[in-house]
Amino acid sequence: MSTANDGGARFAGAVAVVTGASRGLGAAVARALAAEGAQVVLIARTQGALEQLDDQIRRDGGLRAVLAPFDLTDFAQIDRLGRAIFDRFGRLDTLVSAAATLGVLSPLGHVEPEVWERVIATNLTANWRLIRSLDPLLRQSARGRAVFVTAAEARDATAYWGPYAVAKAGIEALARIYAAEVAHTPVRVNLIDPGPFRSRLRAQAFPGEDPALLREPGALADTVLALCDPGYERHGELVVAPR
Repeated sequence: MSTANDGGARFAGAVAVVTGASRGLGAAVARALAAEGAQVVLIARTQGALEQLDDQIRRDGGLRAVLAPFDLTDFAQIDRLGRAIFDRFGRLDTLVSAAATLGVLSPLGHVEPEVWERVIATNLTANWRLIRSLDPLLRQSARGRAVFVTAAEARDATAYWGPYAVAKAGIEALARIYAAEVAHTPVRVNLIDPGPFRSRLRAQAFPGEDPALLREPGALADTVLALCDPGYERHGELVVAPR
């Protein structure tokens, strides 16, 4: 049986950046990547939560994670991220962008400008900045994979979900444009719509919902990892996780 630290693991030797890694889907994907041999770079705002995840990764037999505790709206930090990864590893094999914020559920005319700007900055602009910073590193990998997390609201034009839905629609356009730009390279770019699952964002949007009725984030990790696999060749597509 292969372990996280031997050459038989699926992502042995791979370097992977995961945003939103302190909890939810990001944490589940980071843990799964590490369990299959990846060296994970964990991005989230909360240092303590990242340290707890690193402890769990090492208990699972994974490599010590690289912790990057910063807010994705600190764009200068994103710009420095690419250089730091290049200096340490010389390349990047996987980007999983799972960070998201809901903002508010409100009629568009009632959304405060600072709330709108925060949601767009976190959910959309930060992803463009990540591409800008990390694309050269992904191109230096023979198995570069980028996965962006979206949601049905991006396509359903759901009332009152304005900032979040617009940002997710923007991510879908962003990812498809990026996919077209790297189509003649080894890099593969795709979107994943995980559907409803247990998360802080979901609880904020549906405060009366019983979380026990929702899937755990870990149940979705394998679907995301499939898009990160070096042998995965679909490109520029939206993958909807099985419900």
